[in-house]
Amino acid sequence: MRCSKMYYYKKNQNKTEQLFDREKIIQLRHELHQNPELSGSEFITSERIVGFLSKYKTAEIIRGIGGHGIACVFKGSENGPSVLFRCDMDALPIDETNDFDYVSKEKGVSHMCGHDGHMAIMAGLADVFSKKPPEKGQVVLLFQPSEENGQGALRILKDKKFKNLKIDYVFALHNLPGFQKGEILLRNEIFASASKGITIKLIGKTSHAAEPENGISPAVAMADIIKQLNKLSQKKNLFTDFVLITIVYARMGEVAFGTAPGHAVVHATLRSYTNDDMQKITSYTEAIAKENTEKNNLKFEISYSEEFPATVNNAELVKNIEDVAKSNHINYKYLNEPFRWSEDFGHFTQKYPGVLFGMGSGENHPQLHNPDYDFPDEIIEKGVRFFHKLYLYLINLQHNLK
Repeated sequence: MRCSKMYYYKKNQNKTEQLFDREKIIQLRHELHQNPELSGSEFITSERIVGFLSKYKTAEIIRGIGGHGIACVFKGSENGPSVLFRCDMDALPIDETNDFDYVSKEKGVSHMCGHDGHMAIMAGLADVFSKKPPEKGQVVLLFQPSEENGQGALRILKDKKFKNLKIDYVFALHNLPGFQKGEILLRNEIFASASKGITIKLIGKTSHAAEPENGISPAVAMADIIKQLNKLSQKKNLFTDFVLITIVYARMGEVAFGTAPGHAVVHATLRSYTNDDMQKITSYTEAIAKENTEKNNLKFEISYSEEFPATVNNAELVKNIEDVAKSNHINYKYLNEPFRWSEDFGHFTQKYPGVLFGMGSGENHPQLHNPDYDFPDEIIEKGVRFFHKLYLYLINLQHNLK
């Protein structure tokens, strides 16, 4: 439900356009694109963002949250909700194949997921709130490191500096190729999948290749584990929804024709729509490793990395975003299925009511993680405006959100 202050915002919509310096923000995006940094190494990125934000004297800038994270806080003069808008900062280990003027300067590292554009949207929002501070509550613009490896959100949530902000609601967007530019993509409940990387080490004993009976080879166990894992996700009766296991790497022994192997390793990505199915597929995978190593007289070790919970959206807040899109004549659609990729924003939505939503970056745009991808500058302004409209909507609701 909206109160009369929504009319005030619509009446003054042109002022929001004047507040936002598009050229300055696009220039920042290009600088970020030229200077990408991998997860956990966003030092220069962080310094560049702090340098940009420091000119806004109405904001409190908190550095070093969860590593290289930054919170830019704008406080209102009246009581109200504490609303967090989050962007991600890290790049990917991908060689860029574009040839425009602001192509990545770092060989083998590039912003092929659009985090440079996400940061630009947050910077544009800072520009807006610096000139028209929030009336109620506070707005926290969070620049989060280490999204791609699933570690950034957890580190921030554990950081005392972040806990002191006392957040009420959390929101983030991700640009999505394959959809109309600026279109809002929504989904109740699960928006993005749970995933984790699993490493299975098989430990046997080497021997001379002429006397394999004197060693313990992991060859049979390795082959059977890979075969059984490939079949596991096809057993639909074991799970409530979509699951997938992808073998991403396997290695056995050394290139030594006189030596029978004594060790092997299998890396796989486990993926599921629901957190419950992730627990199930993890248990089944561990059981397959245990059964095959015991059968072949091997020892084994299992470790996990890049663990992402499913990103579960708050249904009432999703409806609020729909209302904002409707009232401002912005195209939106509900997705039939969650995305198979993962986002560590799921750690935030486990703790706070929140929403991860999509914004289309072009129907024929190169896909995320492709070497010729580039964030479209045209949707920066759309992202800034939408977040600002969402904040104005939230503070003017006539009832308390649950």
